[in-house]
Amino acid sequence: MIWGLVAAAALAGLVFSHRYAWWRPAVDPKRPRILMYHMVSEHRPGAKFNKLRVRPSRFEQQIRWLQRNGWHFALMSELARPEKLPAKTVVLTFDDGFEDNYRNAHPVLKKYGARATLYLVVDRFDRDWSTAKKAHHDSGELMHEPKLSDDQVRQMLASGCWELGGHTLTHANLARLDAAGKEAEIRGGREQLEQRFGVPVPSFAYPFGIYDEQDVQLAEQAGFDNAVTTVEGIDDDIRKRRFELRRVKISGKDNRLAFRLRMRSGRRS
Repeated sequence: MIWGLVAAAALAGLVFSHRYAWWRPAVDPKRPRILMYHMVSEHRPGAKFNKLRVRPSRFEQQIRWLQRNGWHFALMSELARPEKLPAKTVVLTFDDGFEDNYRNAHPVLKKYGARATLYLVVDRFDRDWSTAKKAHHDSGELMHEPKLSDDQVRQMLASGCWELGGHTLTHANLARLDAAGKEAEIRGGREQLEQRFGVPVPSFAYPFGIYDEQDVQLAEQAGFDNAVTTVEGIDDDIRKRRFELRRVKISGKDNRLAFRLRMRSGRRS
């Protein structure tokens, strides 16, 4: 009986260690964390993309914890001069342009004095861009997910809580395009956002995190100051690879402990 309890406790410990990777060393808090979000909404039964959906209550818990623990909320544009940033700097980023960013995330940012960078797709309506990466993602789930209107984006920008980043014209899979097509998506997306909203667009996010050296060059040539990937982690020096910056992925399945450990090490279990 005793040995059975010991074995069960040992197994539970192994499962806990594997899930949370608590043993990973903490990354120096002087190194900025760039967090990656997509949606702030309730999960949907049977949905394929619930990992992209952080529940509103959980999102507020995360922002409240960051604020109460002395984290400074910066924008991607501020990473151009990292020496000016305090220790414990965090950058919130939201990819794509889902309507719940306005409905559920925006009020929380205002409440806690937080700021975020929105990587906005220009032509974001009636598109299921997940199929551009995996053809079997044909449920239409992301196509039917409400997207931000231009008026909502303007309200978000006017609040001072948000800045815009580029995310291409159509959320294209850049690996499937020739050089001219890539440039049209990257540079064209930036130009259209600047013209439409009358604000600078200093940063870029590669759709799906898919990119190559040519895309890095095109992003720099398009006038961006930096670019983010979907590679997990916290960079040692953001100036060294400023067009291939890593991010901390925030999953809709993260509980409080998982979030805090990700802030500590920058990686999933």
